[in-house]
Amino acid sequence: MATTNALVVPQATAALDQLKYEIAQELGIQIPQDGYYGNMATRDTGAIGGHITRRLVQMAEQQLAGQYK
Repeated sequence: MATTNALVVPQATAALDQLKYEIAQELGIQIPQDGYYGNMATRDTGAIGGHITRRLVQMAEQQLAGQYK
């Protein structure tokens, strides 16, 4: 089975981009303005992705508990 990075809800793209920029700012990481991540350290991109995942899991847990609005 092939895996893809296709979003289940395509409208979520803007929200995920906003979350990416917020987390990068919190971590003090500058995201390239041209959108090319090839010059970024793998450690930085991994840190951003890991924090995004943590935040999304936290939001899902809160939503399942009826606490997230």
